[in-house]
Amino acid sequence: MNYIEERAYKTAEHLLQIKAIKLNPSNPFTWSSGWKSPIYCDNRKTLSYPQIRTYLRQEMVKLIEEEFGDVDVIAGVATGAIALGALVAQDIGLPFVYVRGAEKKHGLGNQIEGVVEAGQSVVVVEDLISTGKSSLAAVDALRAAGCQVKGMVAIFTYGFPQAEKAFQEAKCKLYTLSSYPYLIKHALESDYIFAAQEELLSKWREDPANWGKEK
Repeated sequence: MNYIEERAYKTAEHLLQIKAIKLNPSNPFTWSSGWKSPIYCDNRKTLSYPQIRTYLRQEMVKLIEEEFGDVDVIAGVATGAIALGALVAQDIGLPFVYVRGAEKKHGLGNQIEGVVEAGQSVVVVEDLISTGKSSLAAVDALRAAGCQVKGMVAIFTYGFPQAEKAFQEAKCKLYTLSSYPYLIKHALESDYIFAAQEELLSKWREDPANWGKEK
């Protein structure tokens, strides 16, 4: 197992350990989108565990330095990645901004909070990649402000095909600490799930929008 695989496996282990990710194939969750899902991810929980929070921050800093080199600004996607993005920016010694899902309806009407200037290079920090829609909306906002978005880093991705396609079309490089296959691998090896449940979890990812619907 190489370093990238070790990082992915260790991150998945941490997320399951603190129940930031929950797997429940027999009693699916309902996402805000209305999708039925055997998995639910809330990476905000990582902030409550100093050792895990530190691990994620350090690994994200390494990932940014490895893949993007010098950068002017770190941007977090509101709200889930604001805290992690700020920690990463602090570690590297860079300015930090965060990007709302839409412009505020009052005050200055900002979508980008903080100071960033046209021409500056930015790496976006996200906590979770699902369809990629909200994540890429932040990229669009930064580009509209004249920034050079080098790419995005995230804790975890479900690896949906529509998300991969969306990032390719947006010409935005995406790197994550862990992903769905490593999560399932660790869940099986730690007896968090059984082999019979693995097939169900794999089928869900193939067509999450229609999974669990009655025929």
